[in-house]
Amino acid sequence: MEHQRTLLIISLALLIFVLWQKWMLKEEEYRLAQSAPAAATAPAPAQRDTAPALPASGGQGVLPEAPHQGDAPAAATPPAPEGATGSRQLPSGQRVRVVTDLLQVEIDTAGGDLRTVDLLHYPKVLGAPERVRVFNDDERAGDLLVAQSGLIGRDRDYPNHRTEWSSERTEYRLADGADRVEVPLRWTAPDGVSYEKVYVFHRDSYLAEVEFRVRNTSTSDWNGYLYAQFLRSKPPTRGGSLLFNPNSISYNGAAIFTPEEKYQKIAFSEVKEGQPDLDTASGWVAMLQHYFVSAWLPAADGNYHFYSSALAGERFNIGYKTTRPVAIAAGQQGAISSRLFVGPKEQDRLEKIAGELSLTVDYGWLTIIAAPLFWLLDWLHRLFGNWGWAIIGVTVLLKAAFYPLSAAGFKSMARMKAMQPRIATLRERHQGDKQKLNQAMMELYQKEKINPLGGCLPILIQIPVFIALYWVLLESVELRQAPWAFWIHDLTAKDPYYVLPLLMGGSMLAQQFLNPAPPDPIQKRIMMALPVVFTFLFLFFPSGLVLYWTVNNVLSMAQQWQINRSVGAAPARR
Repeated sequence: MEHQRTLLIISLALLIFVLWQKWMLKEEEYRLAQSAPAAATAPAPAQRDTAPALPASGGQGVLPEAPHQGDAPAAATPPAPEGATGSRQLPSGQRVRVVTDLLQVEIDTAGGDLRTVDLLHYPKVLGAPERVRVFNDDERAGDLLVAQSGLIGRDRDYPNHRTEWSSERTEYRLADGADRVEVPLRWTAPDGVSYEKVYVFHRDSYLAEVEFRVRNTSTSDWNGYLYAQFLRSKPPTRGGSLLFNPNSISYNGAAIFTPEEKYQKIAFSEVKEGQPDLDTASGWVAMLQHYFVSAWLPAADGNYHFYSSALAGERFNIGYKTTRPVAIAAGQQGAISSRLFVGPKEQDRLEKIAGELSLTVDYGWLTIIAAPLFWLLDWLHRLFGNWGWAIIGVTVLLKAAFYPLSAAGFKSMARMKAMQPRIATLRERHQGDKQKLNQAMMELYQKEKINPLGGCLPILIQIPVFIALYWVLLESVELRQAPWAFWIHDLTAKDPYYVLPLLMGGSMLAQQFLNPAPPDPIQKRIMMALPVVFTFLFLFFPSGLVLYWTVNNVLSMAQQWQINRSVGAAPARR
């Protein structure tokens, strides 16, 4: 029957989708495990404001040119040609350790870079002491990602990410009862101008300020520009094919937002072409890592140039610089600053910092469903205090919302089941004449007001919600390592004892007996095999997804059973 064929096609399409998703994730894990860093040469530090870019072989980070006052802002200086290979380690000085209630940070006096950032509330593996490390300056331990910043200008020495700063202490801690901790680094230029690069961290915040305080003790006016950039090595290539977008699992790369161009992902291939290269009054520059994001956030209503550059050894810069100079008269002092966010993609926090920053939570092509689904899940989580019960609550609410539509489909399937004896009679009567059989069956369907495709509606309703929930579990850091109950300690991980997948398979098999059997023996065998195939597949799926599917199956069974009873009690038309 047509509705059985359609149902089979939908089920097989869903099977192909989830198999592909699982394969992509496993391919990514394999490539991450097998990746090994290459080697390159680190150059000696330089101090001049108009110093040429670092050689491409160094990969330390390009120093952008200072714009000429009154001229159009210059783009970031391109890297020099490929040089000799050698050590890929960044220059290192004294390490300054900073501990707050959320972060453990290491700042290096070589450049004043933010070199490592550990998230104290996010274990790398559930139950293990090691924390998630977002920033890392040792490529042997993972992807290189550091935050660099400095000042640029003309006709004097300015501190930048090559400067050797000094620090009075090697450790700072957020004191009990304090709301902030300041970490000052100091450097004095040959012309006598003194600088402080001050990191300011706050309680219950992943947002820090980076402020350059300038005391102009020279005899001439001081004019300077600020730049802030990320230095990152290219993440391992994701698996994929020409038919599928390899970034569709979880985007891992650069992104920017400007009021003019809105949210844009910047692939590393685009960075090699010098993108972005634009002027704007506000926005942000970011690096994305699955559940986590790092972003430079300049003040609103300014004058900025967003730039990027590619270095040797598959390393990249992306950042911004101011295009309006800060002027400080001789004998005076002033400051110029930026904000830096390094942390999880907690949507409430991102919305409060900059509403557009929540765009980094990417639910893929089903965002139109996934975003409201997460909002509903979050609301139920606040009500129940548990993400597992929130998933169950969402399943019940969705089932209730679509009850009229799914009931129509179930009624069609129930009528089809009630018509099986009459259909069997028609098959015997028109055996060998397929055209007459199809005509007789269509007359029967019209007489009994049966829609042969109506039984597919419940499955059609489930599929987009199922895929959207998959994205929510994949992208929402709020559900990362979230427990439910009993043996389920992480809804984004597979069931360690495979109980939920077996229950799901049992419920799927039970549904087969509530629906009309396919007349074709091959279709019947395939339909009976699907619960087994799906059970095997769901053994490795996130527990939250299996929980949704299982509860949905149970509710569908109850609805189908009740409708079958009511339709079975009604006499068929003669």
